[in-house]
Amino acid sequence: MSVQKLSSKTVIKSGGDVFHEIFHQRPHHISDMSPSNIQSVDLHEGDWGTVGFISSWNYNHEGKQKVAKAVVESIDEENKTVAYNVIGGDLKELYKTFIIHLHVETEGENDIVTWTFEYEKLSEDVEDPTSFMEFATSVTKDIEKHHITN
Repeated sequence: MSVQKLSSKTVIKSGGDVFHEIFHQRPHHISDMSPSNIQSVDLHEGDWGTVGFISSWNYNHEGKQKVAKAVVESIDEENKTVAYNVIGGDLKELYKTFIIHLHVETEGENDIVTWTFEYEKLSEDVEDPTSFMEFATSVTKDIEKHHITN
């Protein structure tokens, strides 16, 4: 099996700097902003906001409670990118590797959140993670709504 990629862009109006900061420094606050999707994010090892911190995500995907354990592989403040490598949990039952890249950029008056999944399926029967991408987009919109209304 080869490594595949899936990407999605979402325009947000709530500020790209805030969005980037949430995902690399305080992902444990996402459950307050998107409670129907993310129930909790707990620190397992390291310090929030540093490369190498390991967190456990409890989330609801396709009507089922799931968990993901991920390590932050990279943080680029200047380019507003964060990469999470999923090292445990439900996604590892389907994918040999699953790396989530988050990139926030500004184009004119818009901030654009780009999610890119790099993944290697465990078998040909495994579907591409399109529903998980829809989930990530839903979390993005919830965070935007939270910051626009608060």
